[in-house]
Amino acid sequence: MNPRALRLAGGLLVMLFGVWVGLRVYSSSHAPKRAAVPIHSGGAPVAGVPVPAGAASPPTAGDFDTPFDLGVGTALAPGGQILPKIPERLPEFSLGDRTGKPTSIATWRGKSLIINFWATWCAPCRHEMPLLQSIRREWRDRNVEVVGIAVDYRDKVVAYADELKIAYPLLIGEDDALDVARAFGVDTPAFPFTVFTDQRGEVVALYVGEIHKTQADLILSVVQNLNQNRVQLPEARHLIAEGLRSLSTEQPT
Repeated sequence: MNPRALRLAGGLLVMLFGVWVGLRVYSSSHAPKRAAVPIHSGGAPVAGVPVPAGAASPPTAGDFDTPFDLGVGTALAPGGQILPKIPERLPEFSLGDRTGKPTSIATWRGKSLIINFWATWCAPCRHEMPLLQSIRREWRDRNVEVVGIAVDYRDKVVAYADELKIAYPLLIGEDDALDVARAFGVDTPAFPFTVFTDQRGEVVALYVGEIHKTQADLILSVVQNLNQNRVQLPEARHLIAEGLRSLSTEQPT
């Protein structure tokens, strides 16, 4: 190839490289920015456990790595996608109870609710059940009720509940229970997760992972202040988020 042809080929390569760099810079500068929304996870469910048909595979502990700030009102699912906005109020829904009778969540209207989503195949769910039983006994006189929502087969749930002598109310479903989880903005269920509401039905907190007594007591104390009109919902959510962050740095969960 003669020198003139070489110079032309070299110039063409330089021009093409410049166009490629320009396109990369443009696409980077115009790419949509993902909001950095923190999530609180007290510990994710173990992986590798059986999952019933229609249920999502449980995330691993690495899927959640930052505190959940409910003041923002949104959450991130495993993989980083932004979930729908967490509802301000408790959604209306009905699921079958232990006998299969359709039961509305409105059955407990006027109470502060601890709504715990779980499944029989979830190890952290089993670990926290004695605590939920204890919390119910301790807080029941203050108009607090625990409601378990099992995303699992009815026969397995009933047998397991009888074995553990679970005293708090249970609602049970498969795809319909997953729909309820989605109503709380959780499209990819990370079991267990727990929703806390006040007596007015406002969603005050959503805690992903196995909850422990220190976290539960913190959230319920703020809920009680909300019930007594000592704080408003945005402040309550902020206090819970800050309190959970503080607990996570002070002691292991």
